[in-house]
Amino acid sequence: MLPLLLNKIIQTDKLLFLHLVTQKNRIYTFLNPVSYLIALENKSLFEQFDGIFADGVTRRSFDMTSLAPELLNYLMESRKTLYIVASGQEQVECSVRIFQEQYPELRIAGFRNGYFSSDAEMNKEASHIVELNPDFLIVGMGALMQEKFLLKVKKMGYQGIGFTCGGFVHQTAMNRMHYYPNWVDKMNLRFVYRMYKEKHTRTRYLQAAFLFPVRFIGERIFG
Repeated sequence: MLPLLLNKIIQTDKLLFLHLVTQKNRIYTFLNPVSYLIALENKSLFEQFDGIFADGVTRRSFDMTSLAPELLNYLMESRKTLYIVASGQEQVECSVRIFQEQYPELRIAGFRNGYFSSDAEMNKEASHIVELNPDFLIVGMGALMQEKFLLKVKKMGYQGIGFTCGGFVHQTAMNRMHYYPNWVDKMNLRFVYRMYKEKHTRTRYLQAAFLFPVRFIGERIFG
């Protein structure tokens, strides 16, 4: 029997988009080789998510090469509301303007940056989201912190659908939606391109290149 974390990744990848966006009170996150290593050290947190997507299965991620355009189109067409907690204030404001340019009928219920000065401020924001109850919530605060916040919101009573989005909002602010050139996307070299564009990612991606295969195989065999 596969360990729960791996099994959840495999089962989540089988879900159809329409199923994802019509089931209420659900939260989903995404793992790449770097965040997978973090998840292994925090299994009890990640196993509480309703679904986990991973790069390299049929490759779903929250960016403009995968889930994001489907979701944004769906939100615009269905008139559902979206709330965003991510990145810095300047970046999230810029991204919201870009989203509204590209998806003019998109209903954004609210947004704020992903930095909190205290647990009290974080709890206040989580409570505000629960009270507002937007149909969808995306959270980009970096691996682990974004999962903790999204789980907190759900436990406080949020009835919508939440996704972590990693660096999507930050990348949107930098490159107006399409962060990866087409040739990078087609050749599946996103991590190499991100190392080139964002120097702070280089160390963790290089570490993951060596550690991920070993840890993944070990988890599959020994659990």
